[in-house]
Amino acid sequence: MIERTTVRLPKDLLTRAKRKALAEERTLTSLIEEGLRLVVSDTPKKAKAKRILPRHSDASGPPLPGIDISNSAALQEMEDLEYIERLKNGFK
Repeated sequence: MIERTTVRLPKDLLTRAKRKALAEERTLTSLIEEGLRLVVSDTPKKAKAKRILPRHSDASGPPLPGIDISNSAALQEMEDLEYIERLKNGFK
């Protein structure tokens, strides 16, 4: 039997959860259900391997055409546009 309930969540957490559900093309309910099942399960889930980034880049040469590395606002806008595109494509 499925029951309805009301929960109070911090606004930023709810916003992040909605974005994640949208990116994964699923409902907020299914995301919350999965999270609760993980928390209340008897068997602990394996921790994901921590991603290790290199300390430096081996890239060489100038930036790609049209990229002005001295304009941080433009770089941030490009990053935001890329993120939105990945959201639309479900991070594929």
